[in-house]
Amino acid sequence: MEGDVATCRQVQERVKSSAGFVPKTCWIAHVKSDHGLVGREAFNRADSNVRQHPYPPEKRGAIEDVLRHFGMI
Repeated sequence: MEGDVATCRQVQERVKSSAGFVPKTCWIAHVKSDHGLVGREAFNRADSNVRQHPYPPEKRGAIEDVLRHFGMI
């Protein structure tokens, strides 16, 4: 599946199997936005400049590894 765009669920499953935790979808979106992959903004987001649940820095690497595996970054 390398090179294909993955869904959040696929990213979550891959992170769980490789790193042992399930990342929140907002963590995945945050990592993607740090790499310039900005999707749409959530309709219920209170402030577009503030993240309610930023990714924990120690989890970023595992999420990035999976995004690289799928060719998304």
